[in-house]
Amino acid sequence: MTDLNVHAPKDSALPPLLNALRGLIAQARQLVLRHVDQVQVQTCWQIGRHIVEFEQGGQARAAYGKRLLPQLGQVLSQEFGKGFDASNLRYMRLFYQAFPKCDALRHELSWTHYRVLTRVESEEARLWYMLEAAAQNWSSRALERQIGTLYYERLLLSQDKAAVEAEARENLAPLERSPRAFVRDPVMLEFLGLPNAGKLLESSLEQALMDKLQDFLLELGKGFAFVARQQRISTESKDFYIDLVFYNYLLKCFVLIDLKTGELTHQDVGQMDMYVRMYDDLRRGEGDNPTVGILLCGNKDQSVARYSVLHESEQLFASKYRLVLPSEDELREELERDRHALEEQVEEKSCKENKE
Repeated sequence: MTDLNVHAPKDSALPPLLNALRGLIAQARQLVLRHVDQVQVQTCWQIGRHIVEFEQGGQARAAYGKRLLPQLGQVLSQEFGKGFDASNLRYMRLFYQAFPKCDALRHELSWTHYRVLTRVESEEARLWYMLEAAAQNWSSRALERQIGTLYYERLLLSQDKAAVEAEARENLAPLERSPRAFVRDPVMLEFLGLPNAGKLLESSLEQALMDKLQDFLLELGKGFAFVARQQRISTESKDFYIDLVFYNYLLKCFVLIDLKTGELTHQDVGQMDMYVRMYDDLRRGEGDNPTVGILLCGNKDQSVARYSVLHESEQLFASKYRLVLPSEDELREELERDRHALEEQVEEKSCKENKE
């Protein structure tokens, strides 16, 4: 970012003007964010209210059951974007149920704050966290940390409340950031209908590797059909993004691929296992075989693949997938070749710029 002080004329009257303009711009950005947050929160609350009231509208409507949110999400997400898919509609319903009185909501808080608050089971604790987050100007990350460390419960039980509060302030200090970088918030982007929100969270190298890997698997021709990139799957309280999702019509199963730019860890393996289980629970159809997860490590010295297959007792399926899916050697070679090529491109570009 260009420093205005460096290029500004050396006029003693200019720095105060620059400071005033900076303040105005920062204030305007905050007002825009605050307004969008308020509209988003009100919209989500109203959507949740309509869904709950529809579900409570008698036996005929109750017959929709589990089909209601997927059907609504399919239509609304096609018209207005992924911000209104079934998983987000589920959050909105929970939001209304947790906060049935709209006038009790605090306008200082964003939709992300309220999504975090819906995880708090106790109504007293939930309302306290809402009021405290607004009063203390907590970010959603700060709010999540306070809930995770049972801040409310510890305050109630502690005889030295000042010490608990001081500890909380100290732990929140590293999380403070202003203004909120809303362009990197996939929840905000999806609500506004902007495309490919999840991709904004990736590094350029990882993005380029995924481009190459997607083409490689499609060219492999062993029954792969592309489904999605950065596909979101959600629990009741968190969202996760899967790098690549394919469906293999030979195996009749979904294939999930996640790329890690660093060394593979046991946490990565556990996360992929969770993705597979969630996908089986949320997306797998009656005629589909168990979902397969492929975990790739982007470090060229640690380029390994790990396959996660549920129900390993189904030996027939296990044998089939070994024949159809790319081998670890194929994936390793492709990943290393593409990474090397991309690094060479970056180096060549850097050399040209230095010469110029």
